[in-house]
Amino acid sequence: MPARPRVCFLTSADMMKGRTGAREDWFEYDLEFGALSRACEAAGIDLVSCIWDQAFDQDAFDAFMIGTVWDYPPKQQLFLDTLDSLNTKAPVLNPPAVVRWNIEKAYLRQLDEAGAPSVPTLWRDAATPDAIGEAFDVFGSDEIVVKPQVGAGAWRQARIKKGEPLPASDQLPPAAAMLQPFLPSIPVEGEYSLMVFGGQISHGLVKKPKSGDYRVQSIYGATEAVWEPSQEERAVALQVLHAAEAITGEEDLLYARIDMARGLDGKLAVMELEVIEPYFYPEQGPDMGTVFVEALKRKL
Repeated sequence: MPARPRVCFLTSADMMKGRTGAREDWFEYDLEFGALSRACEAAGIDLVSCIWDQAFDQDAFDAFMIGTVWDYPPKQQLFLDTLDSLNTKAPVLNPPAVVRWNIEKAYLRQLDEAGAPSVPTLWRDAATPDAIGEAFDVFGSDEIVVKPQVGAGAWRQARIKKGEPLPASDQLPPAAAMLQPFLPSIPVEGEYSLMVFGGQISHGLVKKPKSGDYRVQSIYGATEAVWEPSQEERAVALQVLHAAEAITGEEDLLYARIDMARGLDGKLAVMELEVIEPYFYPEQGPDMGTVFVEALKRKL
């Protein structure tokens, strides 16, 4: 490891407080970067924030960490090209090959085929009325959720009830879509998340949507609380992560967030495996920085 390593934390312009077009959840950048940079400072590492699609001194860093780059879905090709370019200068964490695998939600199909506990899903080229009707029939459900295969933060995602008018096209996925039965557990129980750094679980939390909603992002009024998973629940999450590592051939990823919800069978199933730019929920993990730094040091 260099005498005092410099690591670039990649973020997006819309996560900067006070900027025109700033997201409502910009404060999550402040919380996450603050927790990580303090831990890095204590360990003798400089963590420096850079906006991924604006000019900065790329030669000044020993590694690039993909952070809160939450504006990338409409700029996907530029994002991937940028990561490839950065990776020629210093390691990108997590690696671009893993990003390419994870950026399209079809990775969930591979996890399912590898034996990870999953939510039944139809994979279609578009969220057409025919595809939506097919989903109701296949799942035997009166309510489904339609999501883009490339997207984040519930962008262009829709909850649809059988017999009701379909959402406008600009509220549905713009391209390839995934269709799933609506899980009644989410509005009641919420969605569970486990943060893992370098294969070590840091902390868990439960995200509960506001009354009348099902989306678990804070931007939609959801709240978070500490969750202490059982050994069995930890094992389910690590099963998902290990399946991903086997598929990609990349072990000891710097970070991963495993999101799970109780499926129609009453058992936890993976909703997302976030290894690109997950929010780390530092408020629910006061010791997160220590686990993160140990994983980062092994990469430098």
